[in-house]
Amino acid sequence: MSKHKVLCYILVMQSFWHTLPKPLFVLAPMEDVTDAAFRALIARTAKPAVMFTEFTSADGLVLAPPSGQKMLRKKLLFSESERPIVAQLFTAVPERMEAAAWIAAELGFDGIDINMGCPVKEVVDTGCGAALIKNPALARELIRAAQKAGLPVSVKTRIGYNTDELNEWLPELLAEDLAAVTIHARTRKEMSDVPARWDTVARAVALRDSLGSPTLILGNGDVKGIADARAKVAGTKCDGVMLGRAIYGNPWLFQSSQEHQNRTPREKVRALSEHLALFDELMSDVSNYATMKKHFKAYISGWDGAKELRIRLMETENSAEAEAILHTAL
Repeated sequence: MSKHKVLCYILVMQSFWHTLPKPLFVLAPMEDVTDAAFRALIARTAKPAVMFTEFTSADGLVLAPPSGQKMLRKKLLFSESERPIVAQLFTAVPERMEAAAWIAAELGFDGIDINMGCPVKEVVDTGCGAALIKNPALARELIRAAQKAGLPVSVKTRIGYNTDELNEWLPELLAEDLAAVTIHARTRKEMSDVPARWDTVARAVALRDSLGSPTLILGNGDVKGIADARAKVAGTKCDGVMLGRAIYGNPWLFQSSQEHQNRTPREKVRALSEHLALFDELMSDVSNYATMKKHFKAYISGWDGAKELRIRLMETENSAEAEAILHTAL
């Protein structure tokens, strides 16, 4: 075994991932959703086992001018309450991945996750995201480059590009002694247009076990809540579940007791008010207020008068106007 492989194996076994109690329930990285403001609120309210930043361009971190750097660094803003916190990066250039990984290490992140599953055309056309499923040699180079910064490295990916290629694709990733692999149980071609196929997550676990790999396997796709996540763990024997869209309007998602999931209108309004305040504090200088509006429907729905309140909120032009309306509603 090469020195690099020995070092990677040691890093895997010593990483924070393997110290956490299982099953792991973690928060998915979602562009323009899980920004510093929303993560701060979630960490205060019901913290997941692991948190991820929005996916961030390694190319930008290395090459962007000062103005671009300011915006990208805001995507990597985090608080101590979010630990363990993982920076999710993407690029198709190993040298830029290594440089960005060192930046993440210097910023104090606990780990690095490489996005190998984004299906968006603009990302795929640059050879990043799900395009790496078609280029396993480059994918492995990127992993090795990220590992040079000394942080545990994980990957989020899909089961294939056009078809199910898990049996060929997953062993390529496991050969690099990753700390964890999150399997989004669809192909790139399927986007999110078909139900996630959780039988493929069970197959990923079996593949991992047959190879004797220490890498953790997490499943992702169509998870409704913690009770559903527990059921999926039981059905697939995976080490944990990554939850995404279920977090919209629900910073309480990761509370272990499901009896607390049904929140009153007052609680939802207060949560949105706190979310707006955090956005103003942390993101208003680099992010358009319109990004907050995508949260309004998730928070403000399900009771008499919610629609009318939401319409008023959608007409606002800044957080202060929205806060005034919410204060009146309370």
